[in-house]
Amino acid sequence: MTERHQGGLDGRLDTEFFVPGNSSFTEFVAAHRPELLHRDDQFLPAGVRPDPNQFPHGTTVLALTYRDGVLLAGDRRATMGNLIAQRDLEKVIPADDHTAVAFAGSVGMALDMVKLFQVELTHFEKVEGAPMTLRAKANRLSGMIRQNLGQAMQGLAVVPLLAGYEPGAGVNAAAGRRGRIFGYDVTGGTYEKFGFHAEGSGSPYARGALKKLYREDMSRRDAALAALQALYDAADDDSATGGPDIGRRIFPIVSLITEDGFERLPDQETEDLSHEMVAARRSRPDGPVALP
Repeated sequence: MTERHQGGLDGRLDTEFFVPGNSSFTEFVAAHRPELLHRDDQFLPAGVRPDPNQFPHGTTVLALTYRDGVLLAGDRRATMGNLIAQRDLEKVIPADDHTAVAFAGSVGMALDMVKLFQVELTHFEKVEGAPMTLRAKANRLSGMIRQNLGQAMQGLAVVPLLAGYEPGAGVNAAAGRRGRIFGYDVTGGTYEKFGFHAEGSGSPYARGALKKLYREDMSRRDAALAALQALYDAADDDSATGGPDIGRRIFPIVSLITEDGFERLPDQETEDLSHEMVAARRSRPDGPVALP
């Protein structure tokens, strides 16, 4: 940022910081420094269209609620056309203490969107003195997806998966749904999902696996193992989804959100569960059957 953006030589803030407004960081920047925000007409010169196969894309991510909260997981592969662009991409990112985003789609745009979303939540809490509700967070992310619609129509879509835990009492807590999941389409449509959901190229296979494995009262271990089984099934049928890489010791990312906040499952625990799953698949390649 320039010297003027930083408040000048005397260190004082510019006058726009004292103009009354709402608690949206992106709307504030759009009003006073629009050049700092991504806009459709600034992405590429007129008449130039990107080739989606030349940009890395992330693939399968999923979320499920369990006894203590909500779990998010994602494979590690990013593809660029028929090539593997990256083997250890992290697609599950905390947005604040009780919310996280997992993404599929164009990696560069997804990472920028998640960073801006993190700033949005922090800015709102500082201005209002209280965090957004989970539904408000879902709606705010929806607006960011809609702003990317131009690129999505050119093949550079971002499809996030938002999951969070609502601390404290409330209607959802009383109904046993303090862990909540929100899915989106490329136009910004928001849909609350119950139990579990998956996004990305391998999502149909992951959802199929979760249909037979999911139970509302799963323990942390059972939920993590079900997520790993679902990602394994996705990788088995979708070439863009990466399975556990035993040789390189690259395993899916599994994260949990509970009343205590966001926690990434320790790498050793994820590795141990992955080895257990792969060993079981040697005698039953199609994975576990549906529970009675």
